[in-house]
Amino acid sequence: MLIPTSLEEIANVIETKKAILFFTADWCGDCVFIKPHMPEIEAAFPEFEFIQIDRDDYIELCQKWDVFGIPSFIGVENGKETGRFVSKDRKTKDEIIDFLKTL
Repeated sequence: MLIPTSLEEIANVIETKKAILFFTADWCGDCVFIKPHMPEIEAAFPEFEFIQIDRDDYIELCQKWDVFGIPSFIGVENGKETGRFVSKDRKTKDEIIDFLKTL
């Protein structure tokens, strides 16, 4: 999982790759719950570049992508959104996998 150090790094991946934007924060209980499952989820979907975006570090990016809750997953390809998985409920590993299968 890519943990970016700049907006430019995020923009480069969004514009050039098939990616999953994983919006998260250290203080988010539901984010902490799902993070241990992410390596297995990533391994099952090697066609995607996974980017972990800290909501607090990139608040402007969250606003640009209309991310109001976390964790949020947004699929992108060639700079365009291909789908999103956002809900107020805690997300399970199986729900995330089912979402990724639709992209």
